[in-house]
Amino acid sequence: MSVARLSDPILRPLSGHLTSTHPPHQIKLKRSALPVNRTRKMNWTVKMSMVEQSPTKSTVDVKQFVEFLYEDLPHLFDDQGIDRTAYDERVKFRDPITKHDTISGYLFNIAMLKKIFTPDFYLHWVKPTGPYEITTRWTMVMRFILLPWKPELIFTGTSVMGINPETNKFCSHEDFWDSIKNNNYFSLEGLWDVMKQLRIYKTPDLETPKFQILKRTSTYEVRKYSPFIVVETQGEKLAGSTGFNTVAGYIFGKNSTTEKIPMTTPVFTQAFDADMSKVSIQIVLPSEKDMNSLPDPNQEDISLRKVEGGIAAVLKFSGKPTEDIVSEKEKLLRSSLLKDGLNPKTGCLLARYNDPGRTWNFIMRNEVLIWLEDFSLEDS
Repeated sequence: MSVARLSDPILRPLSGHLTSTHPPHQIKLKRSALPVNRTRKMNWTVKMSMVEQSPTKSTVDVKQFVEFLYEDLPHLFDDQGIDRTAYDERVKFRDPITKHDTISGYLFNIAMLKKIFTPDFYLHWVKPTGPYEITTRWTMVMRFILLPWKPELIFTGTSVMGINPETNKFCSHEDFWDSIKNNNYFSLEGLWDVMKQLRIYKTPDLETPKFQILKRTSTYEVRKYSPFIVVETQGEKLAGSTGFNTVAGYIFGKNSTTEKIPMTTPVFTQAFDADMSKVSIQIVLPSEKDMNSLPDPNQEDISLRKVEGGIAAVLKFSGKPTEDIVSEKEKLLRSSLLKDGLNPKTGCLLARYNDPGRTWNFIMRNEVLIWLEDFSLEDS
């Protein structure tokens, strides 16, 4: 995945740290006014307090740190890794279930996650949020390879990184997850959020529409979908199967060239109005196909359509998706979006990933999707 970069050239760290064009800010204490032991204890406290205070004129080139993070953080879990020389040896790292007080401990945690979860890290933006503070927004997708079903764990959130103006290095790094309210260490809510994501969902090994997860809350995910093509026909109910055999016939060879097209997942049913009175059933076509390379349908009630993609909110659930259950999930998702100040469009989609005749209900993967208007990750 490509990561947004600033147009200015990246300024790499020199001599083991990020340099500034100004001399570091100094705070002088009159040691005679303090006992020796207390003076020693004050060193770390003073250094950390400097991150939170706003001097008359900042001597730290925050823009340089922003540019560095755009370059460095995408390497968090690859073979290159992040540049440890940009961090103090004593660096405060905290997330809801992990804490470390040295750069060595932080790097050990990264290595452990890399080995057990094979994470993918996506950096969305980096912004200065104080004279000695930078905030980043990110998505991390991890697969727990120690469990046979290899569940996918998704975390999105922000990291607040403090800069030590005496060393021109990072001295703190605190993560805040979008999916929980209590982000303090040790958060039982955070641990439960991890445990919930270990549950079994059966997802067939078939192509799906491509998307990027932008944000995950306790209720839903926000995804950015790339364009995709569907073959569709009219349906009757959102959770019904009327019309499936017709569109399935198209990919099995009942088309103008008798071409057999690979099956994908999920099967969509889409309601275009609030009353869910106008419904279509859809099969997504492989991404290698375009409108010009696809054969024409043989039947008048079948059509091909390009879905332009966009931003969708998605609520995942298991079990047999009856009409009542789907309606309940749609209402829950819509109310959650409105509560969070988002702008959901009219209608929704039900995505079904499994063959109901061959999959146990409790491991079925179903999703309700609602397209969003005017969503911006910059405001999150």
